[in-house]
Amino acid sequence: MEFFDCNCFVGLPMNGMAKPIATAAELVAEMDRSGISRALVWHVAQRDYAVPTGNRLLAEAIEEHTDRLVGCWSIMPNQAGELPEADEFCAQMAGRNVRALRAFPDLQHFLLRGESLGPVLEAMVARRIPLILPISRGVGWRDAYDLMRDFPDLVCILSAMGVWGADRWFRPLIERYAHVYIETSEYILDGGVEAFVQSYGAERMLFGTGFPQWEHGGVMLMLKHAEIAESDKEAIASANLERILGAEKL
Repeated sequence: MEFFDCNCFVGLPMNGMAKPIATAAELVAEMDRSGISRALVWHVAQRDYAVPTGNRLLAEAIEEHTDRLVGCWSIMPNQAGELPEADEFCAQMAGRNVRALRAFPDLQHFLLRGESLGPVLEAMVARRIPLILPISRGVGWRDAYDLMRDFPDLVCILSAMGVWGADRWFRPLIERYAHVYIETSEYILDGGVEAFVQSYGAERMLFGTGFPQWEHGGVMLMLKHAEIAESDKEAIASANLERILGAEKL
């Protein structure tokens, strides 16, 4: 089974962690050890320091590993001119092997709304660029609901949802919006994968580990031993993310 991790990061967090992964080369080595083929990766400076700096560091980190690593930048309101305008920003993404975006509104003091982010969100909808929302890392469920209400065609990946069972939070979004997905890094629920696939099919779930905050092996083991069809496991492990990225218009 080929694994394409949709949620991992590099860099040294401001508040420290047990086993950080400082460089892209270290990440690739850990992926080799675990048996993960590719990863969609962000840089911790995008969250802990400054979005423009973190985006630059991420692009520099992955440029020698384009066969294994795909970039995920961050967005924020641009009224102060801290990022390029939406069209130029998307052009830079295409040139730096960046295929997805994420946001940390609470930590970076903005609202995840059209008033703040309208041009970039409109560009993302038009170009089918996925937005990853780390729910327990400064987004929140109300933010996700409000955003999808205003931008119902946005490709949205719900990430870091917490380990205490988030089904009552995310299932209404899955049912109402055709381009909402969940990733597996914190969806550690007995029978959760099986129940999700039974309800919605395998196409709306993506393999993600949260590495290095969490280890690769737990989610890989959960998926490998899930009581679902092998074709469904393969879809979750890599094919769904490949399909989403393949639909982009960068």
